[in-house]
Amino acid sequence: MKIGLIVNPIAGMGGKVGLKGTDGNLYEKAIALGATPISANRTIEFLNSIHLYDKFTFLVPNGVMGEYVIRQSKIKNYLIINCAHDNFSTNKFDTINCAKLISGQVDVLVFSGGDGTARDIYDAIKESIPVIGIPSGVKMYSAIFAKSPKDAAITLEDYYYKNADIKLKEILDIDEDEYRKNKLSIRLYGYMKSFSAEGMISSGKQAFFSIDEDEIEGISNYLKELINPEFIYIVGPGSTTYYVFKKIGIEKTLLGVDIIKNNKIIKSDANEKDILISLSNERSKIIVTPIGGQGFLFGRGNQQISSEVIRLVGKENIIVISTKSKISSLKYLLVDTGDPKVNEMLKGYIKIIIGYRQEKIMKIV
Repeated sequence: MKIGLIVNPIAGMGGKVGLKGTDGNLYEKAIALGATPISANRTIEFLNSIHLYDKFTFLVPNGVMGEYVIRQSKIKNYLIINCAHDNFSTNKFDTINCAKLISGQVDVLVFSGGDGTARDIYDAIKESIPVIGIPSGVKMYSAIFAKSPKDAAITLEDYYYKNADIKLKEILDIDEDEYRKNKLSIRLYGYMKSFSAEGMISSGKQAFFSIDEDEIEGISNYLKELINPEFIYIVGPGSTTYYVFKKIGIEKTLLGVDIIKNNKIIKSDANEKDILISLSNERSKIIVTPIGGQGFLFGRGNQQISSEVIRLVGKENIIVISTKSKISSLKYLLVDTGDPKVNEMLKGYIKIIIGYRQEKIMKIV
């Protein structure tokens, strides 16, 4: 079986530094803030998780978009396609060009990136062949991303054994300029073929959030009783956290991570470095809400709350909040911190605040 593999080398670099993406010219800004590439390691994890590597031949772009990555993996059967710049100045046109050249020669196209990369792949190939996304961006709201690099490998092998059904899955378009202005603008961009693999491929993010005023007020009143003024609170993004803290009287950012102490924001739209500095001399807790439709607590849109931050704070100091309507559609919760030890630490059961003195127990897998 022939597999196409395309790597967006700068995908995800804006996450920990709080840029919410690397579209346009933000790659240079991410580097200036101390960001390091992550998609290469995520792709190598995918490649090294494949057991049937002798059954596949990979077609990869030259340079940083595939060649350098596959040479660092255990995969030996691959062909190099000259279709991209051989440095980190690659852009959407390189992705589109490589996808067009490779897609006609393979059975499946695998790519490493986020929603922006998915959009470029769609522009190139539409619904011609099935795709699998290795989650490596800041935002993975489209319904074609595996839940982890290892799950991408399992899905590919399931397809080889004819155990994975192909379906049209939605590609969601996130306006990054609006996203950075604290506005979540999501639209359906199109559909691509992908796999309906139980437990392996994420659902798309719920595009709309309906506010249940009573639930939001109940959660906020319960949090008021729980919040200790001597602790700092690292509060993740999302509509639920935004409206709950608005009820409390704190105007947090909708899509950023904020650091709060004694009912005051001490750092708005914080990055990983800001959070680590704040943890140095303070007792702390994390407050997050799962992504609607997907169930991710960490690793999707809140990479500022990194594995190092989570390790320092501890699972016992994580508070999860959710409306009942959001949580009712989820079978379990997910984490993808990029650190297997932290993922393992988070596994198990956790309480979720769903109303005033109302809690639900769910499993993190």
